[in-house]
Amino acid sequence: MTTTVAVVGSTGSIGTQTLDVVSSRPDEYRVVALATGSRLDELAAQAERFRPDVVALADESGIAELRDRLAPGIEVLAGPSALADIATVADVTVNGVVGFAGLPVTLACLEAGRRLALANKESLIAAGPVVQKVRCTPGAELLPVDSEHAAIHQCLRASGTDRAVDRLQLTASGGPFRGRSAAELAAVTVDDALAHPTWSMGPKITIDSSTLMNKGLEVIEANELFGTPAGDAGHGIDIDDIEVVVHPQSIVHSMVTYTDGSTIAQLSNPDMRLPIAYALAYPERFPIGYGRIDWSTLGRLDFEPPDRAAFPCLDLAFEAGRTGGTAPAWLSAANEVAVAAFLDGRIPWIRIAEVIAATMDHHDGAAADDLQSVLDGDRQARKYAEDVLGRSPGHR
Repeated sequence: MTTTVAVVGSTGSIGTQTLDVVSSRPDEYRVVALATGSRLDELAAQAERFRPDVVALADESGIAELRDRLAPGIEVLAGPSALADIATVADVTVNGVVGFAGLPVTLACLEAGRRLALANKESLIAAGPVVQKVRCTPGAELLPVDSEHAAIHQCLRASGTDRAVDRLQLTASGGPFRGRSAAELAAVTVDDALAHPTWSMGPKITIDSSTLMNKGLEVIEANELFGTPAGDAGHGIDIDDIEVVVHPQSIVHSMVTYTDGSTIAQLSNPDMRLPIAYALAYPERFPIGYGRIDWSTLGRLDFEPPDRAAFPCLDLAFEAGRTGGTAPAWLSAANEVAVAAFLDGRIPWIRIAEVIAATMDHHDGAAADDLQSVLDGDRQARKYAEDVLGRSPGHR
């Protein structure tokens, strides 16, 4: 039976790699929907190749041109809700949208009782309690596409239980600035920060990796995905049971340690097609060995603690996760504003964490009871972050 796939954020890094995976098994997977924000030319080229039933463009100003360039019979949607609208039409929706904008896609897919292959960590981080409610929809299924969370999913699957979990370990490459002191980081450039040593990702995620915010967000995401309340034995997993370990080779993607001291790890060469394929094929295994390791040439695996003084974003994320409520939404929003300012040349790299910290000082302690409270928190945090940027001594 053919599995239908919708790729939202199809022109980005995750989207294009998803299409690569799907095209390798054309008899098993069919792309029925493609969506992007504004990259009209790339979307049109993808539609010509995959001939989906529907395409969506968030920028509605391009709808007329897009219709002219598509083959007859392909439906075109455009506007703010278009990306979420196509998240309900396939067996599996891959959410590769960057940032908070991916939240409507996540909610729409799960509310429709479909499988969500989630690469958009911000939606689960910012709106965790809201997303948890719709995960209970009959038929809804969430498979993480982040390599670290896909790794934990596989480790828990291998053990057959999560009842005896003691710790979760997320590995971090350390980004392009591993080993540099805070003083040495004062003069790094945008090009420096975008030069990731092991992964090929979009600019926002790559900058997050350079500050270790990406790992901090993944800690919050891991707690949402795999955190467990204490059971009869009195043992549960919360955010303080999640550790970050720097592992520059990016071969070990995550580990799960059990109460008896045993640790199960998932290892592969860095290749995002592996977690994408895992989410598409689950509970089966994909027949192509993305990330396969040549054990005769793997020389060493190194591990070290993160430098929390040089990379304060990590502790900012832990604190937001402990606070809960709308604090993660504030953190995610402030980070998006600060990273955009850095990429635009408005602030130096070292100011990213300072802008976020100053914004979080204004967090009002609101709960994340419903979608509106999350949206309000996101909006307030962006306003405060922009205010901080306006009076920042590093602003230029």
